Amino acid sequence: MIKKIISYTSEQTLDLGKQIGQTVSSPFAIALKGDLGAGKTTLVQGIAKGLGVDENYYITSPTFNIINEYPAKKVRLCHLDLYRLGSADELEYIGFDDLTGPDAIIVVEWPDFLEKIQFKFDLEIKFEFDSDYNRVISLFPSGHTGENMITNLVL
Repeated sequence: MIKKIISYTSEQTLDLGKQIGQTVSSPFAIALKGDLGAGKTTLVQGIAKGLGVDENYYITSPTFNIINEYPAKKVRLCHLDLYRLGSADELEYIGFDDLTGPDAIIVVEWPDFLEKIQFKFDLEIKFEFDSDYNRVISLFPSGHTGENMITNLVL
C-alpha cells in the first residue's frame, strides 16, 4: 500500500507531519528521501508537533550535529541527518545504537548508510516535485506497523 500526497504549501507538509506524529506509536523508524529543500525538515517539525514536543524546542535539520533528540509526551523524537557521514562504520561513533529503544521515534534524513546495514524502517517517505514545483510526497510502509500507521492517516 503506497500513498501519494500533493502538498501545495509548507503548511500542508507540516500538517501531514503532525498527523503522522499523532498516529505513530513507538518504537517506529522513518526514512526521509529527497533533495535539499524538498520539505523533509518541515515534515519533521510537524511530526514533533503531533508527538507533543514542547513548543520551546526549535526543530532544525541536524546537518552539523547529525542527531537532535527531543523529549515528547511519551516518547523521544530522534531526528538524524546522515548526509555528512562518510561510511556506515561512523554510525557506531555517533551512538546510533543508543537511540533505538521502545520509546524512540527515529526519523532519518539521508538514510542510505542505515539501509546498507539492513536497518529496518517502518516507513519510507519520498519527496519529489511535480512540474509546477508542488511537493509530491509518497509514503511506502514496511510491515504491519507501517501499514497500520498509514491506514490511520486521514489524507
